Amino acid sequence: MTTTNPIPFLDLVAPHMELKEELCDVFRQGLETAGFIGGPMVEDFEQRFAEYCGTRYCAGVGSGTEALTFALIATGIGPGDIVITVPNTFIATAEAISQSGARPEFVDVDPRTHNMDPEKLRDYLERQCCDNGAGGLIHRRMRRRVSAVVPVHLYGQMADMDLIVGLAEQYGLTVIEDACQAHGAEYFSEQAGGWRKSGSLGKAAAFSFYPGKNLGACGEGGAVTTDDADLFQRVRMLRDHGQSQKYYHDMPGYNGRLDAIQAGVLSVKLNRLAGWNEQRRQAARRYRDLFSEAGIELELPHEASWSKAVYHLYVVRVDDREALRKHLSAAGIGTGIHYPVPIHLQNAYGNLGYLPGDFPVSEAAAKGVLSLPMFPELGMDEQARIVDAITSFLSASHHSEMYFVAGR
Repeated sequence: MTTTNPIPFLDLVAPHMELKEELCDVFRQGLETAGFIGGPMVEDFEQRFAEYCGTRYCAGVGSGTEALTFALIATGIGPGDIVITVPNTFIATAEAISQSGARPEFVDVDPRTHNMDPEKLRDYLERQCCDNGAGGLIHRRMRRRVSAVVPVHLYGQMADMDLIVGLAEQYGLTVIEDACQAHGAEYFSEQAGGWRKSGSLGKAAAFSFYPGKNLGACGEGGAVTTDDADLFQRVRMLRDHGQSQKYYHDMPGYNGRLDAIQAGVLSVKLNRLAGWNEQRRQAARRYRDLFSEAGIELELPHEASWSKAVYHLYVVRVDDREALRKHLSAAGIGTGIHYPVPIHLQNAYGNLGYLPGDFPVSEAAAKGVLSLPMFPELGMDEQARIVDAITSFLSASHHSEMYFVAGR
């Protein structure tokens, strides 16, 4: 099966051509002022992105991994601590915990949303932890302090934050959101009394501006959002060699600043983010309608009642993933896999001692998830071709089941 018009998994050319003149103006401004590090473009973006997320502060940094690392360190996380997260995410989540000096521990995910399962978190805290006698929590076996929780808003849908934050408050834990895939995603918080954007419900949050994200730079970039003034100032020092002022270093730091030109690029794109997110939501609705019209027995994407997902990725789940992927490739349709190996089974974290079967929901997802094309410019005709190709595969191979993962 061939086609003269391939459908890419992700189109990064079209939006940059649309914004070409505005983006070139940013580059010209950088050349004309030689303001490449810090300065007005960075400060302007930080202010605007904080307002967009509904937080008081935003600190631009060099990547999403650095954002999460700095947020953890700035809250006091370090050697001897345990930070709880999920195995069903990109490895950078665990890397940031490791780079802070802490040990990542995992709880499994919800089988519908594939984000952190609050009941699994509760079970971990009740069964594996105990009070340290000073109002804190320690792991019973390892005798290490359990300090923080990092829920991941994976694929553009937020985790169930009221339940997670409630448990964290009960047990004295800090919540740091990994919002690297959820720019503009929203959650209806009964505790907060309304809809809140990602990045505004934890002590702090980390964002990535890798080019393929809903809000992506023309290179690397990241940010920490928070309402905590002290945490904000510590992140600002950490990103700049621990400086409180030039050549005065209050702590060992890092070279983790956001480039001014990248900040300018992000400011241009921030003007379009709400529209782009709505286009992604429309594309997700079209996928559901087209599969329904095709008459295939499908479990459609589950978007929780408290969620407004922004569909950074649109991930389906199928028994014979590799065969379907080859079939779609032959039809000129790009796909991705996010992610084929959960973190607890990665060689990089073999020292933690986890075994296959420890997190069955995450492991099952890793074996079957397949990301379909998803980007703002994706049109009805392209989606119809994708659905037709999947339908022909299922018909030819007599597959009877295909599962869609909500908001992914």
